[in-house]
Amino acid sequence: MPHNTDTMTTNSFNIPNNHIQIGGRKSELAVVQSEIVKKIIETKYPQLNCSILALSTLGDKIQNRPLYSFGGKALWTKELEILLLSSVEEYPQLDLIVHSLKDMPTNLPDEFELGCILDREDPRDAVVMKQGSTYKSLGELPAGSIVGTSSIRRSSQLVKNFPHLKFDNVRGNVQTRLRKLDGDEGPAYECLLLAAAGLERVGLGHRITMCLDAPDMYYAVGQGALGVEIRSGDERMKELLSSLEDKPATYRCLAERSLMRYLEGGCSVPIGVYTTYNTATNVLLFKSTIVSPDGSTSVEDELERVVESKDAAEQLGIDLGHRLIERGAKEILDNIDFNRINQPPSSISSSVNISPQIS
Repeated sequence: MPHNTDTMTTNSFNIPNNHIQIGGRKSELAVVQSEIVKKIIETKYPQLNCSILALSTLGDKIQNRPLYSFGGKALWTKELEILLLSSVEEYPQLDLIVHSLKDMPTNLPDEFELGCILDREDPRDAVVMKQGSTYKSLGELPAGSIVGTSSIRRSSQLVKNFPHLKFDNVRGNVQTRLRKLDGDEGPAYECLLLAAAGLERVGLGHRITMCLDAPDMYYAVGQGALGVEIRSGDERMKELLSSLEDKPATYRCLAERSLMRYLEGGCSVPIGVYTTYNTATNVLLFKSTIVSPDGSTSVEDELERVVESKDAAEQLGIDLGHRLIERGAKEILDNIDFNRINQPPSSISSSVNISPQIS
């Protein structure tokens, strides 16, 4: 990711021992993301040194149940948040936690806050075909082909736009999912849908067959961006992180998170977004769609306005959320039966068998 590499040679932050303890999940992708933040801090502030604590969370350990049934996205944050408050046994106290922003709940506990949003990588979803496949797009796949995805947002949009395809749940880290795709065990997936940014970060960008664009696929709130969580009121970390913040990504992602918060949406709801920010005109364009899990009902709308502050970005998300509610978004979200959509494909007409995304 491109960043300003100007360095600061004095420690104006009064950080004890010039040391910052970074925390993150233990998956390969999460460790890579923590390393990205470590490198940015140490490059910009060479007098500082960072350590990384990679911790397995409950969500990492449980792979055979849908996330919403035992806590959703909060699973990715709660155990690390304990260490933001204090050390525990052999684990040191953390100064900050690095997250995939799309995994961060839009409402954090009062003790914590979003310290900054870094430069955003490609937020789109990627199609990854089985090794050796000659197909290059979803439209080429034969009727009945199985697409692996653990995201209601992805599958609901594709049921709507590619009704000839079937969808089956696939969980695990990126490498595990690719093994399931290329191997002979389990469902005979023709392709997977994964976040392009995650594949690129772990060196698997070469597996991307194509990236999906709106209106075929609106991406997840915050997808492609890294969010840094800190203790509320930690002025030293806030000052340090303010120089790492990427303004276009921050405005876009705050607007997206504000929309999700306004709609009371969590990790398991089919809210898709598309945003751009013009740095010359300061205009933020925000499009969003909400599709029922079976693809039969959808609403979409867009707003565009000059945004020059975080408050203005969040207000744009609220205003777009209000427009979507007027068009019927609330009814779609309220009518989602998560127990039903997690049944085997044969039990529902849309063949959707999904649980909240983690990739």
